[in-house]
Amino acid sequence: MAGGAASGGSSTSDTYAPARGWLLLPAWVTLSILVLAPVSMMLVYSFLTKEFRGGVIWDFSLSAYDQFFCDRGLFGDEPCSIEWTYILIFWRSIWQAGAATLLSLAIGFPTAYFIATRPAKQRTLWLFLVTIPYWVNLLIRTVSMKFLLRDQGPLNDFLTGIGLLDQPLSIVNTNFAVQLGLFYSYLPFMVLPIYAAVERYNFTLSEAASDLYATRWTVLRRILLPAVKPGIVAGCILVFVPSLGSFLAPDLLGGAKNFMIGSLIEEQFKGNAGNWPFGAAASMILLTIVLMILLVLARQQARAEG
Repeated sequence: MAGGAASGGSSTSDTYAPARGWLLLPAWVTLSILVLAPVSMMLVYSFLTKEFRGGVIWDFSLSAYDQFFCDRGLFGDEPCSIEWTYILIFWRSIWQAGAATLLSLAIGFPTAYFIATRPAKQRTLWLFLVTIPYWVNLLIRTVSMKFLLRDQGPLNDFLTGIGLLDQPLSIVNTNFAVQLGLFYSYLPFMVLPIYAAVERYNFTLSEAASDLYATRWTVLRRILLPAVKPGIVAGCILVFVPSLGSFLAPDLLGGAKNFMIGSLIEEQFKGNAGNWPFGAAASMILLTIVLMILLVLARQQARAEG
C-alpha cells in the first residue's frame, strides 16, 4: 500500500501520457480559432489591394507596406521618399507606452510592496480596491476621465475654486491627457504581478542583509529587486503591450493631433471608405515590433537564469 502510494504521488510519474495530445486539444483549438486564424487573415489582407469604393481586390502586392514607408507624391508616380507621418505616429506610440510603463512601475511597485507586507487579512481588501476600476467598462472609465479633466470639469473647478489657478488648465487633447489615460487604464496590470512576486519573497534575506550592515538601498538593489524581477518584467509587458496598441485613450483624450498607432489602425477599418490592406499592414508592423520586444526580454531572462 505504501509503495503504491509513493509511486502514485511521484513527480516523475506520467499517468496521462497516452492522452496528453487529447488533453491539449481544447487549448490548441481555442488558440487556432481566436489567435492564429485572425492573425493569418490579417497577414493575407496586408498583401491585398484596396478597391477604390472600399473593400479589397484579391490582387497581391506590397502597396500597403509601400504606402506606410514611402511617400510617392499626390499621384503616386514620384520616387520613394521616407513617409515620416506614420513613422512618427509609431514613435509617439512607443514613447507614450514606454512612459506609461515607467509611471506605472514607479507607482505600482511601492503599492504592490505595501499590499504584500500587510497582514494576511488585509491583503484581500487592498487587492479588491485595486481591481474595483475593472468592474466598469474601459470606454466608460475613459469618458469619465475626459469629463474630469475638461476645462469646465471637476478638477479645474476645484483648483480655481480654492484659488490655486486663475484660469482652467487645458489638459484634454494633449499628450499629458493621453498619458494619464494609459496610466489609469493599465496600472493594475503592473500592481498584481509584482504583488504576486513580492508575496513569495523570503523577507529573512532582507533581515540577514541588514544584520550584515547593508543599507536599505543596497537591500533593495541587490536582493529584493533581483528576487522579484520576474514579476516586474511581467508587469511591464502587461502594461506596455496594450498601451502600445491602445486607441480609446488617444481618441477620447488626445484628439487628432495625438494619434497613436491603435487609432490609425482603427480608422482604416471604419466603414466602406477605410483602407483595409493598409490597416492590416500597420497591424502586422505593430505585431512585429511587439514580438521583437518580447523576444529580447525572453533572451535576457534566459541569460539571467543561465
